[in-house]
Amino acid sequence: MRSDRQPLSFWRGIFYLLLATGLVLTVLRFTKGLGSVSNLSDRSPWGLWVGFDLLCGVGLAAGGFVVTGIVYIFHLERFRPIVRPTIMTAFLGYVLVTMGLLFDIGRPWNIWHPLVMWNPHSVMFEVAWCVTLYSSVLALETSGMVFEKLKWKRAAHVQHLITVPLVILGCVLSTLHQSSLGTLYLIVPGKLHALWYSPMLPILFWVSAVAIGFAMVIVESHLSARALGRHLEMPLLQDVARIVVGILSVYGVLRVYDLATRGVLPQLLAFDYEGTMCLVELVLGVALPVALLGIPRMRRNTHGLYAGALFAVLGFMVNRLNVSITGFDAAQGGRYLPSWAEAAISLTMVAIGFGTFYLAARFLDVFPPEEGAARREEHGEDRTEPVPLVESPSPVAPGHDGVVLRRRVRA
Repeated sequence: MRSDRQPLSFWRGIFYLLLATGLVLTVLRFTKGLGSVSNLSDRSPWGLWVGFDLLCGVGLAAGGFVVTGIVYIFHLERFRPIVRPTIMTAFLGYVLVTMGLLFDIGRPWNIWHPLVMWNPHSVMFEVAWCVTLYSSVLALETSGMVFEKLKWKRAAHVQHLITVPLVILGCVLSTLHQSSLGTLYLIVPGKLHALWYSPMLPILFWVSAVAIGFAMVIVESHLSARALGRHLEMPLLQDVARIVVGILSVYGVLRVYDLATRGVLPQLLAFDYEGTMCLVELVLGVALPVALLGIPRMRRNTHGLYAGALFAVLGFMVNRLNVSITGFDAAQGGRYLPSWAEAAISLTMVAIGFGTFYLAARFLDVFPPEEGAARREEHGEDRTEPVPLVESPSPVAPGHDGVVLRRRVRA
């Protein structure tokens, strides 16, 4: 029992340390300005908080619209057990994206301006509106769990009635801003490196977000199983892994085709800083996940399944950081490196996301209730029970009490 508590105590200590550090840095950021905690400047106005907190955060939360879409629109009911945890993950992801924007914007109290000061010619205006509306959609989709917990039957019934329209609206909004984040970088053809500047950026951003949305389902399920003692739905996650392989393969083909048609494929093999970072994202985010998850034996293995999905997520993050940071280093005349305080604030927000999801899973019906029996059995809490002996032509041995013990099997 003591050894079982040590990992929890260790990670809880890391969690509290990050919260304390993040609180101190937050006070410095909002009292002393951006320069007190970041390496942002006029030369490098966008850094880690845009590349990681915004671009990666929005992409990693894409599971919210892809999973709800295939369940409520295409009626693939076998994926329904992962709908609620995926929606919760997406909602928390967008909340953290908003928090990251508050840190990055020089005057965060003006974050509401795009909602009333319209500029329909700006891509950022469209992104701001879509992110705001989709965050509201996710809040409404998540509200059903809260209504059930509070036993507000009428509110839960109304939420259930509007679920399908909400899902359709969420898919439209997500498609718009996931692709528009790529469109945003089309306005800097002379600054973004040729390995990443492409007219296909909107399509590449959207396809990669869909793939990573499914990959995050596997990662989130694995981490939740470890933290909450849940039963891992391996057959379902293997189906998800096959989808990841298919979409990542399409993305890889599109990426290489784009590099080749624009004549910049040789720069990929120049092995300079930009070429190496581009190779890292392709190998880590496409080649390794497709190779691992494409092998049935690896998909059936818990560690192989998790490793393949984790590689996909890490490669996706490298891609977004390459587009937002690496690709601009040459044009900016110097290499931007985030300060330790920028990294600490980002990690603090990640820790808040993990902690909030843990509490939501503890107190709300985030996971299907039928997993409770399997979870108890995993922890040895299940017990054998007597059941009547099935009639058999062979006589019962003398002294037998007429019952046999049969272990309860998982549903």
